[in-house]
Amino acid sequence: MSLDNRPVYTGGCQCGAVRFRVEGALGDASVCHCRMCQKASGNFYLPLVSVRGAKVDWTRGEPKRFRSSNVVWRGFCAECGTPLTFEAPDGMALAIAAFDDPAGIAPTIQWGTEAKLPYVDSIPRLPGEDTMADIGSAPYLAELVSYQHPDHDTDQWPPEERP
Repeated sequence: MSLDNRPVYTGGCQCGAVRFRVEGALGDASVCHCRMCQKASGNFYLPLVSVRGAKVDWTRGEPKRFRSSNVVWRGFCAECGTPLTFEAPDGMALAIAAFDDPAGIAPTIQWGTEAKLPYVDSIPRLPGEDTMADIGSAPYLAELVSYQHPDHDTDQWPPEERP
């Protein structure tokens, strides 16, 4: 919470070049299946949450923007490509997975269902494994070192040069 008891959320891209701080209540959370959101996220759908009634500050860097239609801009990190924003005339939404703690931001509606991929609803029925369960066929996992920005603000990033 901020000093005036408004909720505060933080997040950013995968590489840490772009970070944001949201002060105030989040709006509606959704997943969008439309073809533009599929392409913008490179995924089956794009989970978004409205920040229309909150104050958003870019605390490190700022997204590069692509105009995906005559009324929508999409923000992303120019360094790593992480999708970050959906910006329309009625306000902005942020990608839910870009938040440091996305678990508490649950979608309540689906949009663009005309483009919903036919197998999306069956994905939860697929068998599931932890990442390291594949170490037998992917031994490189034993040496895995993540260069992803941590799920919290840092004074600087990266902390040191990488190979």
